[in-house]
Amino acid sequence: MAMEGFRGFLGLLVSALLVGFLSVIFTLIWILHYREGLGWDGGALEFNWHPVLVVTGFVFIQGIAIIVYRLPWTWKCSKLLMKSIHAGLNTVAAILVIISLVAVFDYHNARSIPNMYSLHSWVGLIAVILYFLQLVLGFFIFLLPWAPLSLRAVLMPVHVYSGLLIFGTVIVAALMGITEKLFFALTNPAYSSFPPEGVFTNTLGLLILLFGALIFWIVTRPQWKRPKEPNSTLLRPNGGTAEGVESPMADNPDNNMDKSDSELNSEGAARKRNLALDEAGQRSTM
Repeated sequence: MAMEGFRGFLGLLVSALLVGFLSVIFTLIWILHYREGLGWDGGALEFNWHPVLVVTGFVFIQGIAIIVYRLPWTWKCSKLLMKSIHAGLNTVAAILVIISLVAVFDYHNARSIPNMYSLHSWVGLIAVILYFLQLVLGFFIFLLPWAPLSLRAVLMPVHVYSGLLIFGTVIVAALMGITEKLFFALTNPAYSSFPPEGVFTNTLGLLILLFGALIFWIVTRPQWKRPKEPNSTLLRPNGGTAEGVESPMADNPDNNMDKSDSELNSEGAARKRNLALDEAGQRSTM
């Protein structure tokens, strides 16, 4: 099935992938060039894993997981396969986020820095908790064939909305974290004096913001939505048949009525023919 406005979709998709990839590259350059690299010793080098893994997993990979259903090249794939890919990408992002949190808490505990005191940490932790709830509920309700179809129909709009809400919250938390880190790290020269690291990292923040905007635009265009499968049996929340879904129960009554009507009509015509033949035979014998 051809996608409406395919060229526009392709342009936005390439732009989103490019901007997302640049965001990851800028984060690595920031950490390796300006922040002395990566390590796992409880010091600042261990903390540096936090922005790298958050931007790579929680921003870039999660954004790709959100739009994976919109790729027209996957529309011929089964819905189960696409659900598995969607869940797999989100699982990878979740693993990277866990490692990034371990790095932050290890660093704070080693330096006797209080945990969870800033607004960035509050917003970030809320996003992580909601993300894991979304992942677990999505796995048990939409991926495994256990939940009733009516429950899936009720929760699907909530699942879509909460996914976008979490992604937007992650973008906000990432921008807050970048600013917070620059305020702490840049003292000589100060952040307010426009040092090269500050300008470079501000550019990273704009790239993350632009990536989020592109993902939101792609996923909210109705003409780029994955078409429904012809043999789908999803139900509406009120128990009715979903729009555009074939229902054998809805077709059978009419078919049976047509069949019975045709049988009655043919039977009546046969009786009329028999009566006409009988009358003609009686006349010929008389």
